[in-house]
Amino acid sequence: MEKNSDKYKPALNYDWLTRFYDPLIQWTLREETFKSQLIRQAQIQTDHHVLDLACGTATLTILIKNRFPEATVIGLDGDPKVLEIARAKLAKEQLDIPLDLGMSFDLPYTNNSFDRVLSSLFFHHLTRENKSRTLAEVHRVLKPGGEIHIADWGRPRSALMRTAFFLVQMLDGFATTKDNADGLIPQLLLESGFIEVSETVQYPTLFGPLSLYSARKPD
Repeated sequence: MEKNSDKYKPALNYDWLTRFYDPLIQWTLREETFKSQLIRQAQIQTDHHVLDLACGTATLTILIKNRFPEATVIGLDGDPKVLEIARAKLAKEQLDIPLDLGMSFDLPYTNNSFDRVLSSLFFHHLTRENKSRTLAEVHRVLKPGGEIHIADWGRPRSALMRTAFFLVQMLDGFATTKDNADGLIPQLLLESGFIEVSETVQYPTLFGPLSLYSARKPD
């Protein structure tokens, strides 16, 4: 395992950049578009238990709760500083959503706890080993028939998107982003025991191709 590979990475790789994360994502990555589509494809029901994995500043968490107020929504992140920002946003929205501190590859939840797990712009921060460990944990905490829905960088389909994604790789590291550039997220989902794995849509952005993925835990 790489040195310190079990330590969380800040959203933009450096703690001092965290305060710029929300405006950067909002204005450069078509955030409202891709996160709304991620929620739609998850087909969340009012009685569902939903985990926002690596919730960051809780933008996606808040969107889920506002659209499905009767669903049980929980956010989890390994960065205590970003959770402070998230809690401030929840207070402003007057929302009561549990935000847990924890690592994605060692989830503090019992087996078969969630109907849906959603994750946005997280997996490219993980080493290959920790991607697999995380997906194994997601598989464990999902109920039979439960689903995972991921928004993250995908395999570039043009020279322009390949060049754009190079900037992300310079910031976040080539070692962890290579799996995304090589289009390996579906393969890793299959290797972790998921079925009905698909890349549902890909959006071109200023920083490269953003793909949405879905997969289901067998009944």
